[in-house]
Amino acid sequence: MTTATSTIRVERVQQSRLDEVDFTNLPFGKIFSDHMFVSDYRNGEWTDDRIVPFGHFTMHPASMVLHYGQAIFEGMKASVHEDGTPMLLRPDEHAKRLNASARRLMMAEYPEDRFVEAVSRLVDLEKGWIPPQEGSALYLRPYMYATDEFIGVRPSETYRFCIFTAPVGPYYAKPVRLLVEQEYVRAVPGGTGEAKAAGNYAGSLLPAHLANQKGFDQVVWMGGPDKNEIHEVGTMNIFFVIDGEVITPATDGAILRGITRKMFIQILKDKNIKVTERKITIDEIVAAADAGKLEEMFGAGTAAVVSHVSELQYKDKLMTLPPVEDRKIGPMLKRHIDGLRVGKVEDTHDWLVKV
Repeated sequence: MTTATSTIRVERVQQSRLDEVDFTNLPFGKIFSDHMFVSDYRNGEWTDDRIVPFGHFTMHPASMVLHYGQAIFEGMKASVHEDGTPMLLRPDEHAKRLNASARRLMMAEYPEDRFVEAVSRLVDLEKGWIPPQEGSALYLRPYMYATDEFIGVRPSETYRFCIFTAPVGPYYAKPVRLLVEQEYVRAVPGGTGEAKAAGNYAGSLLPAHLANQKGFDQVVWMGGPDKNEIHEVGTMNIFFVIDGEVITPATDGAILRGITRKMFIQILKDKNIKVTERKITIDEIVAAADAGKLEEMFGAGTAAVVSHVSELQYKDKLMTLPPVEDRKIGPMLKRHIDGLRVGKVEDTHDWLVKV
């Protein structure tokens, strides 16, 4: 772990906006809390760690992030334990993945211990913004972007690292309909698929929009020479349950190493449920559906935890999954993570960090 000392300066808002929030109606990503964390990278070191009132940044027109796309981010959640203590889930893993993304995009790494400290201090200050309803949470968005004022294709020499928070309800409340994407690809081995790079998400917007126009919620991303290997679903990792076995695509450089994905695999192993990481083809899924063995399909990610799939369209074939109430694996995994966050499930792996 990268280590460095940090002194976080705190400037509080004069008047909180907390009383304006309706916690029973929380649209995802539209309501933001009072404060944010900011740190700047100059002359080879991160400086001026500070928590300040949430607000706008000013930016030079030649800021390199606007032209060459050096921008990465993470997504995390804070919840409240039954005893009232704010909790973080695997903040160390998010710190490590941010730095893995930074290395791939030639950006400055942020010290992992300072990352965890910054998240903890910000959540402690904003703990009143954590929604009390189970399944809701305080979403945290750590992100970093290039700030050099220069037009030229090279890595920036300066960066800004920030964290803001947003109270959110469940991300996908209903099962989703998916379309297997046949033309566009999200990533390829050797590309930036393993990094949480902003540009990856920009490239996903058009295929998702075209799928929406056809009545689908998202796309299934394909890979391989013939585009027959399943990679991800929308902005999430993907899991299948086929004849009692849980299967998820192996990470091959084109698939994000999801932290929720990693926890799901460990939980399944703990419960002696067979789980396999390997290449999965769409032909295998079609065959399983035809044989009546495709029991579940769901996305896994921080925002939704589990996003159940109700229908999958591949070319002219529509596959309908069993009703969610008849499924065992996806609902169990979501209950486990949600219960872990609030202290109803024992934390046997020390995944939780008290704020």
